[in-house]
Amino acid sequence: MKPLYELRMIVESTSVWRLEIWQATSPATPRLKTPEHVATIQGPGLRIAENRLLKRLAREKIVLGSLKPGKSKRWPLDEEVALTLGLLFRVLAPMKNLDRIRQVAEGVEKMSREEAGYWLGMALHREYPRRVLASLRILLTTP
Repeated sequence: MKPLYELRMIVESTSVWRLEIWQATSPATPRLKTPEHVATIQGPGLRIAENRLLKRLAREKIVLGSLKPGKSKRWPLDEEVALTLGLLFRVLAPMKNLDRIRQVAEGVEKMSREEAGYWLGMALHREYPRRVLASLRILLTTP
């Protein structure tokens, strides 16, 4: 039995949209009574990493396509993909420097399932998740 995850695409207007990862309720996660938000990416972070994300989603046979404003769409995600994308969304969201975004994204994509799960768990369940994510950014961009 594995935890269930889903990717949600929400379109607010023709040029404003976001991607979210949610963990769904399942027998593998009895603590969850309602779906739990894992991560969101939108705005500049999404636009900068869009090509990388679209390629990753295409490997999972997920094509975002286009939706009318006010609509949303959902896709089920494999646990490994959800952990990697969730961590990627959280760590890239506030970043603006293109070179650092590329370095961090490559570092996250190279992580094993266990390592991505560790960092995502630290970012989700710590009192100061910004410190955890800042530390990860530094580790992935320092030569």
